Amino acid sequence: MPYDPILRAAKVESIVMSGNKRRYHRFRAAPYYGGIVTADALGCNLLCAYCWNYFRNLHPNQRGKLYSPKEVAENLIHIAKKKGFHLYRITGSEPILGEASLNHFIDVHRLVMTGDPECRFVLETNGLMLGWHPNFCERLPKEGLMVRVALKGIDEKSFEKITDAKGEFFKYQLAAIEMLQRCGIDVWCALMGDLFDDSEISSLKELLKKEGITSDLELEYLEKYPYVIEMLSKKKILIKRDRPYNYEK
Repeated sequence: MPYDPILRAAKVESIVMSGNKRRYHRFRAAPYYGGIVTADALGCNLLCAYCWNYFRNLHPNQRGKLYSPKEVAENLIHIAKKKGFHLYRITGSEPILGEASLNHFIDVHRLVMTGDPECRFVLETNGLMLGWHPNFCERLPKEGLMVRVALKGIDEKSFEKITDAKGEFFKYQLAAIEMLQRCGIDVWCALMGDLFDDSEISSLKELLKKEGITSDLELEYLEKYPYVIEMLSKKKILIKRDRPYNYEK
């Protein structure tokens, strides 16, 4: 049966957060966006069929360790100085699961900005909690922040098939983008384009337009790990585009 991703968010947050510390499993430099410093956190309220981090997020208490915002910022800035980067992100999970993880992210962003005034921070999110709690969007910092909302389908049906979550929650992804725009935050949305044909992508663009969403739509590349292909096959989700595989994750 499909699950409630809001209830799952609360459960996962209770596992990966302790006070203002969050569980991470690594810090690294990555080639995306032309070069970015990355913190790989643990714990997500969705279980997407194509997730490259699926098994870590399925059992987030079995990996990594807890880090304070100060420790996260110090790790990121150390790597940034060695690489000459000024772009940062938290990825591999859902950064915003509730109040505790929101406060943790805000503190990490503030400390990174203090240590690197040229910082630009990419918040990679599925947006569900930002849409469910619109006041979360209002509390996000505007300076030096870019938000990338990864849409998990083009409609309720595809959202449910990909995530196993109730399809009715798809609308909160759209609500998050609309609210972020209203708050004046730099936002764009992304879609796993390999799973949809041109007509389906066009229908999503029409829906975004209808909802008053003016942000760009980025088409993601599928990470074709064997277990990803296996999960897609089990769910009878077709790969409709054949594009280069990026091995950098």
